[in-house]
Amino acid sequence: MARISMRNVQKSTVEEYFNLYLSSAAAKGVKGKTLETYKNHFRSISKRMNATIPMNRLTSQDLEEMILKMREEGLSASSINSYTRTLKVFFSWCNEEGHSHLNIKLYKAPETVKEVYTDEELTILLKKPEANCNFCEYRNWVIINFLLNSGCRAATVRNIQIQDVDLARKQIVLRHTKNGKVQVIPLCSSMVAILRDYMAVRGGSGSDFVAENSAASLIQSISSSSISSALPPSHGGSSGWGRVLSLHRFGTIPFGILSQKSLSSRFLAAVPPFGRD
Repeated sequence: MARISMRNVQKSTVEEYFNLYLSSAAAKGVKGKTLETYKNHFRSISKRMNATIPMNRLTSQDLEEMILKMREEGLSASSINSYTRTLKVFFSWCNEEGHSHLNIKLYKAPETVKEVYTDEELTILLKKPEANCNFCEYRNWVIINFLLNSGCRAATVRNIQIQDVDLARKQIVLRHTKNGKVQVIPLCSSMVAILRDYMAVRGGSGSDFVAENSAASLIQSISSSSISSALPPSHGGSSGWGRVLSLHRFGTIPFGILSQKSLSSRFLAAVPPFGRD
């Protein structure tokens, strides 16, 4: 009888396990955009760490060397923190599934003070467009007012439908949120008035998207660049001022206004926190 010899069985690589993790996360309902972020992060991680080695050969030293390479290449602390956060989620899954006992600490990124818009910039952004403006310019002015009142994310605004807006009750339903939970937020009187005028111009009904350009029958991408390009220079458009229009900066305004004495009191009236009259 032939003697049976031991065979060298190839263990699954780090990359193969990461792909299994992505499939598991998708099955658990993790959003596609989040999964895409994980993929992009792992692609960058793989440039500084060998992801083709078997998982059982990956060590803490490999992870430390990866972080050192990122620092030597001049990656920002926030980027390194994001990459280690993705790896931490991945290794937690590996631990639960029994694929590895390895883990990683989050890279500490120094806290930074978020920049807010100045009084002058807010004055420009809040100025209502002329009656002969185009639809995109008017729509974006409405969006800016809504962002200042609610601090919503752009993806949330893109997915608001006409049926979600209840002007009689001064509230709006947010179905597309970061945590996936439906939220109902109140609207202040000034925002109700702005939306009422906008809806009369925009038209549509039911499941139509509020931010849809009905003339083109397409949902235009709401982003910093698209809003900036659709606004004239007098309203902070492409050449309105020296820095880039940031949608994320709108999220700090409602609370920033209340916490910073340097901002004048007229904006407490012009942009009240959502739901307060």
